Amino acid sequence: MPLDPRAQRLLTMVAAAAPDVRDRPTPDQRRRALAKLMQFARNDCGAVTTQDGHFSAPAGPLHYRLYSPAVDTEDVDARLPGFVYFHGGGLVAGNIETHDRVTAALAAASGCRLLSLDYRLAPEHKFPRALEDAIAAVRFAVAHAAALGIDRDRIVVGGDSAGATLAAAVCQHAIGTTDLRIAAQCLICPVLDFSQPWPSRELFGTGYLIDRTTWEADLADYLPEGTEADDPRISPLCCADLSGLPPAIIHTAEFDPMRDEGNAYAARLAEADVTVAHVCHQGMIHNFHALGAILPQARAALDLVGQQIRSLLQPAPH
Repeated sequence: MPLDPRAQRLLTMVAAAAPDVRDRPTPDQRRRALAKLMQFARNDCGAVTTQDGHFSAPAGPLHYRLYSPAVDTEDVDARLPGFVYFHGGGLVAGNIETHDRVTAALAAASGCRLLSLDYRLAPEHKFPRALEDAIAAVRFAVAHAAALGIDRDRIVVGGDSAGATLAAAVCQHAIGTTDLRIAAQCLICPVLDFSQPWPSRELFGTGYLIDRTTWEADLADYLPEGTEADDPRISPLCCADLSGLPPAIIHTAEFDPMRDEGNAYAARLAEADVTVAHVCHQGMIHNFHALGAILPQARAALDLVGQQIRSLLQPAPH
């Protein structure tokens, strides 16, 4: 299918505003650019309430925002499924605020109480700091599920782009642990393998919203010197054994440089007998789900993610 015309107009607009020669972006430039892009998210997400808080992690207090959807019950304190979500931004950019509309929409669509995390960013905090924070957030959600209004047996872990990298790595880390109960994983436009030049990275490495210059800069900012990119905590697709992982919801995009690795992860999970619901969105680009003010497919994708999560997390019949 050809590139969607609205996506093409967006890419043309982004290209017109870009300098003729692309230097490696600084972290500050990366953060400003993502914040500007995320202004194209829609805000008609449905009724949710929010509550900000902090929890104690090994490295100190971490900020989170808890989104609660409107519930069709008189018991506003009813325990709902939980969704621990990690924002995208190459592990260098992004925060709770940039992704506020996306996370609110996902909470409303999924019927989950969604915990969005401000994990530590590179280059100020290099690998594995963001992953340590992500693991701590899931551990917090499980340990304090009752206070958060979450059913600790129905917690999904997810994220978009580099946030999906964290989500996949957390799920792999949780295998064999007793304090990280994860019922499902949700990966949207995931970044899953820096160890090899996937064809889609070659095909769409320039002019498709996220480009090679940016992702190489992000990786250089994130990795300490001497760290190998094929470490599964950095490239989850490099994990040798994917058996025993929680059921997965994976959404990729046809014109995304990261398409092939996301598709490959879905295929490998299925081969490992993990339940997988995988959709590759025709004509779409990286981060399309967060650009609903321009791309109507974004709202449909988030609604579908919500439906898939509801299906996976249905409470067992009594």
